[in-house]
Amino acid sequence: MTTTRENGSLYTNIKNKIASLEFGHPASNSFPSVLLERLEKEIRKLSEDDSVSVILLKSEGEKAFCAGASFDELVEIENLEDGKEFFSGFARVINAMRECKKLIVGRVQGKTVGGGVGLVAACDYAMATDAAAIKLSELSIGIGPFVIAPAVERKLGVNALAELSLAAHEWKNAYWAKEQGLYAKVFESIKDLDKEIEIFTQKLASYNPDALAEMKKIFWKDTDHWDQLLDERAAISGKLVLSDFTKTALAKFKK
Repeated sequence: MTTTRENGSLYTNIKNKIASLEFGHPASNSFPSVLLERLEKEIRKLSEDDSVSVILLKSEGEKAFCAGASFDELVEIENLEDGKEFFSGFARVINAMRECKKLIVGRVQGKTVGGGVGLVAACDYAMATDAAAIKLSELSIGIGPFVIAPAVERKLGVNALAELSLAAHEWKNAYWAKEQGLYAKVFESIKDLDKEIEIFTQKLASYNPDALAEMKKIFWKDTDHWDQLLDERAAISGKLVLSDFTKTALAKFKK
């Protein structure tokens, strides 16, 4: 069942040391600022929860995994401060995922755009269905995937980042994403995906939590500067979104 709430929904279910963290929004599981803020706080809370060993990040429904940031909020930005704040939403979530003491496993059932690709890249491990194509369309509206680029580059490499961001009109299929390192495994159905995720997360949850935490530190080595880096990147996007090019592009999309 998918949510009809304007600000989206966020639910956590903890069972057998696995915290299933599910977000949803009626607009293809996109993120208004208020939902990003809730997600960040929940990840930070779960990071300190001793009853949790593993976090499973998932979204509602059987279609899109995440359509990125809220388009309705994007078109309403009128000044630099609001622009930077809007793009800081994903920056804060990615940094919360990076700093989280628990491993985060991503379950990607469908298409993912923009900030959603950043979320998947910030997971420590992700599995998907063959419907989970990805796209970074930001350049087509005059901005760029600046905030999520560090997470994407870290996971897929600079060549894949260039291929994704410059071909802003192109979907890359799930098998391409797997070859580049975004997904560990790709399945033909949601049923098969969920079966494997259940086995995998249960295995992880049975391991020494201290060992898992130490492995996480290794995965995220040399990213301590990301708080400042992503903040600077949000400012770049916030400035570009006010440009005449972007305002014209957004007006076309709005129509």
